[in-house]
Amino acid sequence: MSQREEDLIHACESALLFYGGTPAVIVPDNLKSAVNKPSRYEAELNEDFAAFAEHYGCVVIPARVRKPRDKALVEGAVKLVYRGIYTRLEGRVFHDLESLNAAIRVALELYNNSLLTGRSYSRREQYEEIERDCMGPLNPIRFELKRRHVATVQRNGYVRLENHYYSVPYRHIGKKVNILYNSEKVEIYLKYEKVAVHQRGYKQYGYTHDEAHLAPSQKAPVDWDPGQYIAEAASMHPDVEDYIRHVIEAKVHPEQACKSCRGILNFASRVGQKRLVNACRWASNHGLYDYPAIEEILKNRQDELPLEENEDDNGQKRMPAHENIRGKEYYN
Repeated sequence: MSQREEDLIHACESALLFYGGTPAVIVPDNLKSAVNKPSRYEAELNEDFAAFAEHYGCVVIPARVRKPRDKALVEGAVKLVYRGIYTRLEGRVFHDLESLNAAIRVALELYNNSLLTGRSYSRREQYEEIERDCMGPLNPIRFELKRRHVATVQRNGYVRLENHYYSVPYRHIGKKVNILYNSEKVEIYLKYEKVAVHQRGYKQYGYTHDEAHLAPSQKAPVDWDPGQYIAEAASMHPDVEDYIRHVIEAKVHPEQACKSCRGILNFASRVGQKRLVNACRWASNHGLYDYPAIEEILKNRQDELPLEENEDDNGQKRMPAHENIRGKEYYN
């Protein structure tokens, strides 16, 4: 689709899968997706392309700049493609890359299976009889390109990657780190030292941690079990259980959820379960899911009023009572 590194790697991998084996050497041109800095003697390779070659057990030796003889087989193959494949597709219209590739594949099969000029065998037969034995084994695991991201370790000892948080040893708080990640694994590096490895997490605003990374003051809330708070709330009333579930979902960090849930459930022993149930109903009605909302409702004894009184004469919800909301009377 383009000359970006992900497209180049995908194309090269597709070629290896088509061959059913790997060559000893891959000879790319000097495009940036494969070579960072050309050299006559030892080029500096693109890290991702080098990782791809290593994954399949190949060595990368780029062609020298403006030296087409370094890749003579490729230059010759371009001519063969134009003669044997392009001519079969000339004049046809394709609206996407998939349909174009499908047509090329059909033309390629016809070309590879046709007899060579003056020979009694085809290119495919020659490959199967002579060249396949020279190919290396194909890695059964597909290569997956690792992405890179630079982040600063936050004050709580976590780095953020696509709305998920991963722990880093707390002694690195405030430092910039490099994150290499794919669909399964997240690796975190400080300069060239790997300081953390995690399984990839996909829960939005979730936390993945290694307890050894956390400071002593952080370790207590990590062991919290949301189930125990939900069970305790369920033993009081389904409305309290539903409210606690929303509180847990709304909090970004386990420590926040732990403290809020504990504080809300403790109101049952201070004001009674009945008032706590009503307070949860009031807060849910206003979409407020945190400890201050329950505390304010109980403080104002708002929970003792019928829930229907929370609507005005037009059926619209009134603003919840709060000491920071002055109202029109303040300006009289």
